[in-house]
This record gives sequence, structure tokens and C-alpha cells, in this order.
Amino acid sequence: MLELFKAIGLGLMVILPLANPLTTVALFLGLAGNMNKVERDRQSLMASVYVFIIMMVAYYAGQVVMNTFGISIPGLRIAGGLIVAFIGFRMLFPQQKAHESLEAKHKSDELEEEPTANIAFVPLAMPSTAGPGTIAMIISSASTVKHGVDFSAWVVWVAPPLIFFFVALILWGCLRSSGAIMRWVGKGGIEAISRLMGFLLVCMGVQFIINGILEIISTYHA
Repeated sequence: MLELFKAIGLGLMVILPLANPLTTVALFLGLAGNMNKVERDRQSLMASVYVFIIMMVAYYAGQVVMNTFGISIPGLRIAGGLIVAFIGFRMLFPQQKAHESLEAKHKSDELEEEPTANIAFVPLAMPSTAGPGTIAMIISSASTVKHGVDFSAWVVWVAPPLIFFFVALILWGCLRSSGAIMRWVGKGGIEAISRLMGFLLVCMGVQFIINGILEIISTYHA
């Protein structure tokens, strides 16, 4: 059980900076202003379910996609590292707010015409929470797990669905408590946390690139 808790903790530490539920909270508040409480709760639950499904598909079907297109693990690590580092730079030096993104603007226009429009999948689940960086990270992690880790076999099978479930649960809790979070943290607090997570993502992305390059060097050297 200790191994399971350790694996879940590591997984959450890797995914949460990329998923960044607080940014999704700010986006949710910007788009759901005209919705009643019942509709907000429904959108929160649906967004969490969509995030769980996207992560599960990325983890279990990502290897099939890699094999189909002939993508190597070092190549995936370098590409994923570039994406993660790019997202980290954008979080460190944001050019626009989350609610000003193209997806958010499209949904804002839809909500003006139809107040009950679905915002759960786009943009809350994708790309705000389970975006390209999160998906690349999950596929890379799945490839790493399949090539050997220090955890027991049953932990490798059980941990991923639980990690994705807890990420979805955290997102659901944040969205349900979005008003209280904004009052407690404020926009400045969310921006500060996002920049801190952005710095962590830049470090993680650079490390992925280094690992991919070292793996290529060791393969050719051997």
C-alpha cells in the first residue's frame, strides 16, 4: 500500500502543475457567470468526467498511436519536453488571460446566444485542463512505465486510474468551490501560483529533453 500511495503522490505531482485547476477555475467563472447553480454544478461534474476519460484514453491508447506512426520513446520525450517547457514559458510570461483564449471567446459567443451551452468539454476539459502538455506527459509516462519502473506490477496497474480519478476529483472540487477560491486567493494569487507552476514545468520540460537526448546518445553508443 505504501508503494501505491507513493506512486499516486508522484503522479499527482507530475500532472497537477500541467492540469493547473486554478486556471480552469478562473476560466469557469468567466464563462459561467450567467448560469444558475444547478447548471454550474452539472458543468463542473461533466468537465471532471471528460478530463478523466481523456487521461485514460491518452494513457492506454497512446502507445498504439506511437507504434502506428513509428514514434520512438526518446522522440516522444523530447517533443513532450518541448511542449511542456513552452507551456511553462507561457505561464511564466502570459500574453493573455485564460478567459481571453480563442476557445473561451468562441464559447462566450455561444453562451450569449444560448446560455445553457456546454462548456465542460471545450474549453474546461480540453485544452484548459487536459491539454497537449498533459496528454504528452501521460503518453511519455505510460511508455516509461512499460519499460520498467521500481514499483510492483499491481501498483503499475492500479495507480494510473486512481491518479486520473484524483485529478478529476480535485478539478471537480475546485470548480464547485470556484467562488470561494476566487474570494480567498484572488486573481493575483492565482497568477502567482500559475507562474510558480510555470517555472516547475519549464524545469520538467528541460529535464525531459535532456533525458531524451541522453537516451539517443546511449543507444547509438551501444
